[in-house]
Amino acid sequence: MEERILALSSIEKAAPLLTAWFLKNKRYMPWREDPTPYHVWVSEIMLQQTRVDTVMPYYERFIRALPDVDALAHCEEDRLLKLFEGLGYYSRVRNMQKAAVKLTEENGGKMPETFEELRALPGIGDYTAGAISSIAGHRPEPVVDGNVLRVISRLLGSYEDIDKQKTRDTYAALLRTFLAEGSEDPSVFNQGLMELGALVCVPNGAPKCESCPWESLCVADCKGLIDDLPVRTPKKARKIEQKTVLILVKDNRCGIVKREEKGLLSGLYGFPSEEGILSPEEALDKVREYGFEPVELTKLKNGKHVFSHVEWHMQAYRIRVAAESEGSAIRFAGPEELESTYALPAAFRKWEIFP
Repeated sequence: MEERILALSSIEKAAPLLTAWFLKNKRYMPWREDPTPYHVWVSEIMLQQTRVDTVMPYYERFIRALPDVDALAHCEEDRLLKLFEGLGYYSRVRNMQKAAVKLTEENGGKMPETFEELRALPGIGDYTAGAISSIAGHRPEPVVDGNVLRVISRLLGSYEDIDKQKTRDTYAALLRTFLAEGSEDPSVFNQGLMELGALVCVPNGAPKCESCPWESLCVADCKGLIDDLPVRTPKKARKIEQKTVLILVKDNRCGIVKREEKGLLSGLYGFPSEEGILSPEEALDKVREYGFEPVELTKLKNGKHVFSHVEWHMQAYRIRVAAESEGSAIRFAGPEELESTYALPAAFRKWEIFP
């Protein structure tokens, strides 16, 4: 109990300094200009695993195309995936649409603002529900992600493992109590925490303690514990998977196929691919199995794509074929169609398709 009281006291002392720093140093982000629940939702989903400067043009394009819940609910899937192309983790936008459909059917297309209602929607976890509720609704809900865990861990000098759910729950409860009892605007305070973790107490590399509004209060800085905190569970090595990618080309059009509705990149379009590394002869045989007659094969450079827990190591071949095969699951698309219609994941954008 005494430890919790001390932690709350530390946060209470630090909060006004954070608010002043944030209001002076906050970055421009389009969703901050009009922080409606829908805008905050879209931005937070896009920001998962993705940098702010990468997200901004995607966000602006997405909002222009789908300005509200109803538009998102009724968007055709290929168009929806095309709007998300390049951000990866496509299950995020599929879950957004599931939630939008639910809201359209059950809530008149209106976004809720309470944590409990938001948490019940597909694809919305504690962090996103807290962000929407606090930033758009100014409700006393915490936002606890890796940035926030790192910042609070260093402020308090805590050796609790921030990768454990127990630690996350403890920090969330602590911040919820502070926000409920304190005078700080939850929207400003939470955004300040996130901004501090992104710009000063950075995730990779040395923190910029000389620029931190909490420099005199941070236990980790005052006691020389910056290199020790936060404590994290060592990450497991990624699994390596070898693939052969076959880029079939005919008359300035290339063959693409819709992937199965399971596994990585499920339901997205990509080039035909096979498990393992095929020799040129094996690749030609595989093309014949697809029902095409190969004319010319070019071995392309190796490619690698990193997912969160898996790495694909890829050998690619560009293979010119004599004719398109009727009845094949492989469809052919030209450069304009690839640009405007089909969402081609980054894993398949490693090579020059049309020489």
